[in-house]
Amino acid sequence: MTETDIPPRDYLLISPCRDEAEYMRRTLDSVVAQTLTPALWIIVDDGSTDATPQILAEYAAAHDWIRVIAKPDRGGRAVGPGVIEAFYHGLDTVDQADFPYLCKLDLDLDLPPRYFETLIERMEETPRLGSASGRSCYRAASGELVSEGHGTEMSEGMTKFYRRECFQQIGGFVREVMWDGIDCHTARKMGWIVRSYDDLKFEHLRPMGSSQQSIYTGRRRHGAGQYYMGSDPLYFTATAIRKMGRKPYILGGLATLQGYFGAWMRGAPRHEDAELRRFIRSYQRRSLVQGKSRTVSRIEDEQADRWNA
Repeated sequence: MTETDIPPRDYLLISPCRDEAEYMRRTLDSVVAQTLTPALWIIVDDGSTDATPQILAEYAAAHDWIRVIAKPDRGGRAVGPGVIEAFYHGLDTVDQADFPYLCKLDLDLDLPPRYFETLIERMEETPRLGSASGRSCYRAASGELVSEGHGTEMSEGMTKFYRRECFQQIGGFVREVMWDGIDCHTARKMGWIVRSYDDLKFEHLRPMGSSQQSIYTGRRRHGAGQYYMGSDPLYFTATAIRKMGRKPYILGGLATLQGYFGAWMRGAPRHEDAELRRFIRSYQRRSLVQGKSRTVSRIEDEQADRWNA
């Protein structure tokens, strides 16, 4: 297929999954109900032992744009590098040039009907917008949707929507913890704009970190990932203290600090791109003084000349 033959709004979804029977119908139904459905949705079953394969077979039979790929059982749920390994297990079966947009999508989400059409519209309006998402929320006991508290300067990891050119220029996802932070910093360093949008909310059906052994395991892993990414210790300590005000109170923030400084004391490896680590630390230190929004705006202006569509 030549560049001029590619439909301008075609997008590719890739969903790594394992044992998602409890939540996946809500995600599947919300994608089927999209005002703009994907050209292709590859779902990589990473060794499920519940009813996931049967549910996937049912939807694939009903929709010819859903393709299920079975990956050998790794013996347990994988997060971080394992998820990205499964993602590439699906991506490597297609030619990226056939799709102007691509998205890594988790199967524990409920998306509004115009979710993907809205993201594409915003990329059409802003050529420098390389990666985008809505904002993740959870449903409180009162029934109200409550934000999970992520900043708007990153696209969210459970629904990473990318312009193909941006995804390829940054080299895709690293196969390490914090892949979903490193990609955004790399894109911004290269002059791209990255956003998540407050007015485009989706429901996250599984609480953040609950797919780990415990939420504290997930928080420690996050801290170790921040060390790997090159995060500034003062900045990370400040963010960990702020997180102590959210559930699980105090202990959640302490677990992230344990993960970060434990990795530091062990001399754990860091991301090999020293220039990117310096860029991240500079952004973080400036954010402590200026705030994230002003810092991101200024960096986008500074890096504009580096942008190459």
